[in-house]
Amino acid sequence: MAEEKKAFFTYKGVPLVRKGNNIYFGNMYDEFVVMIEILSTEKVGGIDVANKVRIRKVATDSTLPPNKQIVKVAEKSSLYEALDFACAWLKVS
Repeated sequence: MAEEKKAFFTYKGVPLVRKGNNIYFGNMYDEFVVMIEILSTEKVGGIDVANKVRIRKVATDSTLPPNKQIVKVAEKSSLYEALDFACAWLKVS
């Protein structure tokens, strides 16, 4: 019995992977990915919605020291706004 491969969820054709309060946007084979960290949420209609997120543009080159891997950092007030910036940082249309 062959195992079924699961595809990543994508946003604008780019892989989007969540682990806990961290979301990784981008392809690890590319030069950069964007890490989105959910800092706080609020209840809206019974659903937790991110209202403060930190985004980091991170180099995927593992030979770089950790302090050199982070290229850009910003904080946004919604996940949508963070994804919008992530698309611009990765030049996704």
